[in-house]
Amino acid sequence: MNHPLESLARELGLDAPAQLPLRLQFGYACVIRVRHLLEEPAVLECLAVLGRRVQGSESADRLREAAAEAARLANRHEGSRSIDGCGHAAVSATYAVANALAGKALAAAEYAAYASVYAMGGYGAVADRASFEPEFAWQVATLRSLAEA
Repeated sequence: MNHPLESLARELGLDAPAQLPLRLQFGYACVIRVRHLLEEPAVLECLAVLGRRVQGSESADRLREAAAEAARLANRHEGSRSIDGCGHAAVSATYAVANALAGKALAAAEYAAYASVYAMGGYGAVADRASFEPEFAWQVATLRSLAEA
C-alpha cells in the first residue's frame, strides 16, 4: 500500500463523484507506465478507449463497455507458463487497466506498481517494500500535479 498516495487521495476527496475525471486521468497515467507489459491486443484497445475518454473524445457509454471488457480480460488472463513467472507482471498490468477504466484509480495505481516492480525483479523484488518506493513517489507526485492542473 502506498500510504502517502492514500493520504493525498483523501485530502483531494478523490472518491467523490465529481472527481471521476481526475481518477480517470491518474489511472491512465499509471497504466501508461506499464503499457509495455500488456500482452493482449484487446486490453490495449481498452486502454486506448480510456486515453480517448481522458482527452474528451470518447463517450461515457463506450468507457463503460471497455471497462467491462477489460475486467473480463483481466479475470481470464492465464498468467505465465514460463519458469520465471514473467507473465505475472502482465496479469497485474491488465488488472491495472481494468481498474483504471472503472475509475478505481488507487487500485489501478497499486496494480501498476506491482506490475512495474515485478517486471524488474520478479518474486524477490515484490517482497522488498523498498523496491516500490520510486514508483510510489512517482504516483504521489503525478496525482498532485494532475490535481493542481
